[in-house]
Amino acid sequence: MKAYLTRRYLFSASHRLHCVEMSDAENKAVYGKCNNPHGHGHNYSVEVTVAGRVDPRTGMVCNLVDLDSFVQEKILERFDHQNLNTLAEFQATVPTTENLCVEVFDILERDFHHAEIEKVRIEETMLNSFEYAGGREIRY
Repeated sequence: MKAYLTRRYLFSASHRLHCVEMSDAENKAVYGKCNNPHGHGHNYSVEVTVAGRVDPRTGMVCNLVDLDSFVQEKILERFDHQNLNTLAEFQATVPTTENLCVEVFDILERDFHHAEIEKVRIEETMLNSFEYAGGREIRY
C-alpha cells in the first residue's frame, strides 16, 4: 500500500526575472513588471509530497521530524530572505518559480532518503502555483 504525506512550509525571497540572452526589450515583453531591475519579493508556500509504505509499527509514511529538519536545513535556510538571482543555482538559470520548484525537488530527491519524493508544489501568489514531479506524471 502506497500512501502520501504532504507538508507545507513558508519562506520569503526576492528575484528579478531577466534572461541575459535576451535584449532589454525582449525581457520587458516576456517578464513585464517582474523584470523590474530592483526585483520584487514573494511569500512562497512550498508543499512537499512524499510517498511510501505506511510503517506498521509507527503508522507513518515518514517521520515528520526527519522531513521538517531536512527542509529547514536544506531548503528554508538556503532560500529564505534571499535574492534568488544571487544564488549559485540561478547564475545560469532565470529564477522563475518553475525553476525554483525544480531546484527544491532536486535537493529533496538527491539527499532525503526517508521516503520517496513524489512532488513539490510552490505557490507564488494566490493566483500562481507550480508543481514538479521529476519527470513523473502528476496525478490528481
